[in-house]
Amino acid sequence: MTDNNTKNTAQIAVGIGVLVIGLALAAGAIKIPSAAGYGGIGPNFLPWLAAAGLTLCGALIVRESLTGGFRELEEPSGSQAAYWPALVWVSAGLLLNAALITTIGFILSCTLCYMLAVQGLKRASGLPAARPRALVADLVTGLLISAPVYWMFTKFLAINLPGLTQTGWI
Repeated sequence: MTDNNTKNTAQIAVGIGVLVIGLALAAGAIKIPSAAGYGGIGPNFLPWLAAAGLTLCGALIVRESLTGGFRELEEPSGSQAAYWPALVWVSAGLLLNAALITTIGFILSCTLCYMLAVQGLKRASGLPAARPRALVADLVTGLLISAPVYWMFTKFLAINLPGLTQTGWI
């Protein structure tokens, strides 16, 4: 098998994978009730939109792969092999966020998730990550992102998110 055939086979596999995920989302969206809520849009609207988008993208990827593959692609940048420690950092951030969100609240758990994910991405890029100044910058940035999101959801959209205090502001 030539290198080009291998690339096309991988591209077809990716397209079929995206198509299957889209169809699986559609199968799940069937089970969601369609009663219209606020503004005439029901709870099944977004799942159907995502399912349709993924199914369309999967079909287009398969079509493109079968008609010659992805053309005029630049060579990928970065390392030839995956940097697994970065996956560990990002995964740790997501898992700790899920485990701690009800204990330390949305803002702090999302800040921790952000900090750990940034540590992994910086290390994967070869940037200095564990310097105290970088850690403080990541902490502040995480807080500046998660606090407004928390307040927007709780105060403006009236969606309950776990907080650290009962006041609803942290």
